[in-house]
Amino acid sequence: MYLCYLDESGTADIPGSTSHYVLAGLSIPYSNWKNQDKEIEQIKGKYGLQDTELHVGWMLRQYKEESKIPNFLKLSFTQRRSKVKQLQKATLLRLQKTGGSAHKQVKKNFAQTDGYIHLTYQERVQVVMEVATRVSRWGNARLFAECVDKVFFDPARTGRTVAEQAFEQVVTRFEHYLQLIGAKDPIPELCYGLLIHDNNETVAKRHTALMKDYYKKGTSYLSLERTIETPLFVDSQLTCMVQIADLCAYGLRRYLENGEENIFKLVMKRADRKQGELVGIRHYTDSSCTCKICSQRRTPTGVQADLPLSI
Repeated sequence: MYLCYLDESGTADIPGSTSHYVLAGLSIPYSNWKNQDKEIEQIKGKYGLQDTELHVGWMLRQYKEESKIPNFLKLSFTQRRSKVKQLQKATLLRLQKTGGSAHKQVKKNFAQTDGYIHLTYQERVQVVMEVATRVSRWGNARLFAECVDKVFFDPARTGRTVAEQAFEQVVTRFEHYLQLIGAKDPIPELCYGLLIHDNNETVAKRHTALMKDYYKKGTSYLSLERTIETPLFVDSQLTCMVQIADLCAYGLRRYLENGEENIFKLVMKRADRKQGELVGIRHYTDSSCTCKICSQRRTPTGVQADLPLSI
């Protein structure tokens, strides 16, 4: 049995606030789940993040409060949090008096970063890199992802939205991976998989409906034989492995949009490959792209190349 944890990075809207939308799925054998989950929790525990969701996009921002507190680095985690909270309360009270939308946005930002305010920026980077390094060493894990460059995506031509295409591609690649394993495994009846997704009411309805359709008709590329049930939707705050899928999706998107390779080069070690060729991840973009995803694939990766990469 294989568990494939899904999460996204970037916006699926066109144009949206990001140039790319990435849906990533990290597959691990269920028998390894407990140990690998424990490994990540141990890293989080070192930094006082035991009960905190790893949301990489928010962790890797600069927090102004840190620079305003004298000797921040020398303070304990508890002292840091107390000092930052004081500054945040003062900021919100000041903004509340002036009115406008700034108060609402800043309050939202504080809520999103609340779990990490006891860490310096460098410590937050270190957490992310330690987790990414650990994941890169999971030889039994496989990463699947669809990275859509929205500049080159035409819903009228594809007949689907950005999010729908990404989901179908990841499902197809995971299913084909399961079929290949099942054909070789001495106990093929054990080679089934379950998709586990971050819970979002809108996404849950859409993906559940898509999976029901795939079970009836197959995806555009193959029938579903080994992916069981509709996706299981869970609270990412309580499910560590969905947080890892978030890290993988973030690393892929930041590389494609900004050329950042620190996370990318680690998570790419877990990309699904067939006879050395990258098959688990696609960059849906112009055919002239020379990024490290496109260059590692033998099949053309331009906008006309809509075949699933696992086949």
